[in-house]
Amino acid sequence: MTWPMLNPILLLVVSNVFMTFAWYGQFRFPHTPLWQLVLAGWGIAFFEYCLAVPANHYGHQVYTAAQLKTIQEIATLLVFALFSVLFLGEALRWNHLAAFGCLVLAAYFSFLK
Repeated sequence: MTWPMLNPILLLVVSNVFMTFAWYGQFRFPHTPLWQLVLAGWGIAFFEYCLAVPANHYGHQVYTAAQLKTIQEIATLLVFALFSVLFLGEALRWNHLAAFGCLVLAAYFSFLK
């Protein structure tokens, strides 16, 4: 895989790390006022946006829009799975893995010629 093909994938994975913390990191702080959670989420999401826009800009030079969205969704699932286990301490069950597998199949079909 060449750098122009790998770069958008790496940027999308890192951007999803930021977005996952922006959206779901608040679960560890249930007593924090909502306005503080919103401001913290916006601050974290800024960095996600700084990575997602270049990922899609450069990615569209080598991938179709549908392929980019599929890559982004798979990155989201992988990052979220790790986040939910490592940061939130939640278990992944067989049905979660089956659902993720179906989405991986969707990615496969997205890349068929």
